[in-house]
Amino acid sequence: MKIAIQGIKGSFHHITANQYFGKNITLNECLSFDEMPKLLTNNNVDYLVMAIENSIAGAILANYKLIDEYNLNIIGEVYLPIQHQLMALENQSLKDIKEVWSHPMAINQCRVFLRKQPHIKLIEESDTAEVARLIQEKQLKGIAAIASKKAAEIYNLKIIESNIQTNKENYTRFFILNKEPKQIIDFNKVSLKFITKHQQGSLVEVLQVFVKHQLNLSKIQSLPIIDNPWEYSFFVDVTFNEKEQFNNVLQELNGIVSEVKILGKYKKG
Repeated sequence: MKIAIQGIKGSFHHITANQYFGKNITLNECLSFDEMPKLLTNNNVDYLVMAIENSIAGAILANYKLIDEYNLNIIGEVYLPIQHQLMALENQSLKDIKEVWSHPMAINQCRVFLRKQPHIKLIEESDTAEVARLIQEKQLKGIAAIASKKAAEIYNLKIIESNIQTNKENYTRFFILNKEPKQIIDFNKVSLKFITKHQQGSLVEVLQVFVKHQLNLSKIQSLPIIDNPWEYSFFVDVTFNEKEQFNNVLQELNGIVSEVKILGKYKKG
């Protein structure tokens, strides 16, 4: 089974792929989210693992656009606890570190710790684990990475400071994506995109439909429609106990919105 991830071995995407699919997988490592969808649409991989939001840093808006643009299908989700470790070559301590390299999301999630180290320069890179690999490969002294414990193990780095994330209840939500929707029988969560009619009260009317049929709206995210200034598409996640509840909502939505699109049906994480 071929799985595309953002990052390399030791990244949080790698950990998520192992958690969802097991360890008997082949990884296709990507250093950007943008290169992932084409791997799927061209049948180079079977599934994508893609981060979509973090409990501290918020949603990754560009990934919603990718899912919509390439008509990717969500088949599952994983909520992964994110624990950031500060790591470097052996025989170094915090006072020896002059620069910290990591993904901007990881740096943002460790701001409180990093503010207490004014002597350290922060450098943004494309992947947490890639920095760990680079430090070991090039024997970079005075430089530390913020990455996972798994990355420290794989690339044989010393953890200088453990769990440096600002909020210890730090989670990232990942989508598991494939190319085409399949017949899903067992699901209790659906991700939707809809575009409201450009008139007063249209969003309220949509939200009232969810309330009427007792669906829990667990996520709502708006994105501007590029070709229509000041108009927005909405991406929502809904959970429910009975599939009939969702079917009733979908039927009503078709009558009151300009467009509705199912992005995926799956079991909630």
